[in-house]
Amino acid sequence: MPQLVKGGKYVFGWSEIRERGKITIPEEAYFEYKFNKDKKGILMSGSKTSGGFGLSSYRLIKNSSIGKILDKFPELINYSLEEGEIIKIQEKIYCWTIISKDKSFLISESTLKSFKIEVNRKLLVGRGSGLALSFIAKGIIYEEAEKHDQLPIY
Repeated sequence: MPQLVKGGKYVFGWSEIRERGKITIPEEAYFEYKFNKDKKGILMSGSKTSGGFGLSSYRLIKNSSIGKILDKFPELINYSLEEGEIIKIQEKIYCWTIISKDKSFLISESTLKSFKIEVNRKLLVGRGSGLALSFIAKGIIYEEAEKHDQLPIY
């Protein structure tokens, strides 16, 4: 996994949004975040600088400040909302998705629009906090990654 600039964020590569909104999780990231233990993931909006979203799971965030916030919204953490249905909490948006055994998940076009992401584009997959895997849509890190043609595409 390369680091684009000294002291910068580590990235796994690019994940293209494929047919039906299929997004692949790079294998190294899938096991680093232990998504193999999860059947469902929680998507949360990324920063204003990087855009995109983070992929996490209730297992990863339940003991964090984010988990404590989400505990107040049981419809998200018990998955009683429709898959991909957006809920807004304190200026961030959240939804849930199924994490497939083939190391991917689906995100609908309307959910992508909620995250301000266009269909048929690529997202830079980076190591976020230990709480969420970052799918970056814009910003300095994204622009730097575009200069590195050796990054894998998933």
